[in-house]
Amino acid sequence: MDKIADLAVSYLKGILGLFGETSSSIDEYDGEDGELILDVNGGDLAVLIGRHGRTLDALQTVLTSLLSSHIKFYYPVVVDIEGYKSRRRNKLEDIARSAAERAKRRHGKVSLAPMNAYERRLVHLALREDDGVVTHSEGEEPDRHVVVTAV
Repeated sequence: MDKIADLAVSYLKGILGLFGETSSSIDEYDGEDGELILDVNGGDLAVLIGRHGRTLDALQTVLTSLLSSHIKFYYPVVVDIEGYKSRRRNKLEDIARSAAERAKRRHGKVSLAPMNAYERRLVHLALREDDGVVTHSEGEEPDRHVVVTAV
């Protein structure tokens, strides 16, 4: 595990260096689902997050591909920049709860804005314990979105 983490950090530092970023620090820790989480802090990193985190998602995909090709198996890696993903997760959970309350008040359904698969999953998970609503995804990428329906 330590060798995989060291390799992932090395690759990530190399990628950051391509953007001229050499002063940032990378904290590594294990996630809840067994993934390696790399949290980058310091420096001018906003450009690496991109609009709605799309650049950050692409950076994570590139890093995971590099790592997987080197170690010859898939190992899940999550790249976060200055806690963006955890803030986004909290915001999505708030949006999900708000949509659930609106759906219950209206006795109908509420469609959320289009989201990527990871964000849709967070919404589904946030509402799975709420017996007053059900969720499902509709549409085709990139317009796929979550629908929250009162039961």
